[in-house]
Amino acid sequence: MTEEEFLAQLSQHGIHLSPEQIQQFRDYYRLLIEWNQKINLTALTNEADVYLKHFYDCLMPLWVMPLDSYDLTLCDVGAGAGFPSIPLKIVKPELKVTIVDSLNKRINFLNLLVETLGLEQVICVHGRAEEVGQDPQFRGQFDLVTARAVAALNILCEFCLPLVKQGGYFLAMKGQKAQEEIQEAKTAIAVLGAKLVEQETALLPIEESERFFLKLKKTKETPKKYPRRAGKPAKEPII
Repeated sequence: MTEEEFLAQLSQHGIHLSPEQIQQFRDYYRLLIEWNQKINLTALTNEADVYLKHFYDCLMPLWVMPLDSYDLTLCDVGAGAGFPSIPLKIVKPELKVTIVDSLNKRINFLNLLVETLGLEQVICVHGRAEEVGQDPQFRGQFDLVTARAVAALNILCEFCLPLVKQGGYFLAMKGQKAQEEIQEAKTAIAVLGAKLVEQETALLPIEESERFFLKLKKTKETPKKYPRRAGKPAKEPII
């Protein structure tokens, strides 16, 4: 996907980027490639691949599963190189974003990225999701929590749902195994105080691979024991 195709596809969904936003995506790509030579941020380095499989892919929830983005607090768990939160922030500057990642080198990249792109109201937190989810500063504080390509859904729920405020949402962006993961995560979703309220599919343009979007609503407080200590959710997922 070229930059021109990227802009044309977005415009079909009513998203028209300003010259400043277009430049922010250019700078994002440049920094991503520069830092990828130092630390592992992405296996995709071709510009067309990054625009399609990262930038465009991250923005798909804006029209596939739209949420009211006005004054919305968003937490992105395991964001890696900033996906999906930074592309969403570029397009929706009103978002108040907190990014959580366990690798300090990635946090250093994200801090530089945020500064270079001139993004405001973005906080990058170095820590494991299990620890951040027990921190009163972050627990139950967010309208929306996102995760993309991090872990199986039942594990993700323990990482993410403790961070969602009651009445807020967890948006999981998944690939081909989504339906299988939903079945495996039914107990975890209920135990952690949520319910699956919407699921949608969409095709990524050009290659036409399928993407799955799962929206879970936080209906009650997550029990205090969750998330469990670091490493436990992955080793002993709720089933």
